[in-house]
Amino acid sequence: MSTDDVSRRTFMRTAGGAAAAAGAATATAGTAAAQEEEPDWPSGVTNGNLGTYEDARGQDEVTVVVGADDDGLAFDATQLWVDPGTTIVFEWTGAGGAHNVVTVDGPAGLDSGDAVDEEGHTYEYEVTEEDAGITHYHCVPHDAVGMHAGIAVGDDVDTVEVGGGGGNAVFVPQGARALGIATFIAMVSTLGLAFVFMKYGGTITQQE
Repeated sequence: MSTDDVSRRTFMRTAGGAAAAAGAATATAGTAAAQEEEPDWPSGVTNGNLGTYEDARGQDEVTVVVGADDDGLAFDATQLWVDPGTTIVFEWTGAGGAHNVVTVDGPAGLDSGDAVDEEGHTYEYEVTEEDAGITHYHCVPHDAVGMHAGIAVGDDVDTVEVGGGGGNAVFVPQGARALGIATFIAMVSTLGLAFVFMKYGGTITQQE
């Protein structure tokens, strides 16, 4: 067998393995993204203005903006997931009129008192084990215009998979798309080099 043949076979095995590994990495990234989970929020929470979501588990303190969005009639994050022991600081922007924070339904007893419109005003609530689950809260003066939000506490809450497009569609976030493009370019480059190598050869000296 010639060294030319050996070199070609070695190159093809290496190139094929690299391409397969890159493709597997992309598929894994897409699958992991498609299976991301969020708490199963009640409709009163998901219909809240703005609709931002933050997974703040692992944080000792997190801030929720009161009077967010262009009209000042939203909470940000609208949907918040925290651990027991986390302190939630509700901070007023001063926009949208007077607001307060009051539980509609759920284990956490949120109640900031009378509605205020002072910028920088804060209300702190330290989450405990007794608050485990999902709590739906709102701003009383702006209940009818959708100023609602929710807090999920602990890991023992109902969750849903998010990011899927329905049916057989698979959601691929921006990072996974970038990885997929880079992988495609790498595979094309590898196959191009393989073609050149096979056509023109590597080592032309043959052994008996």
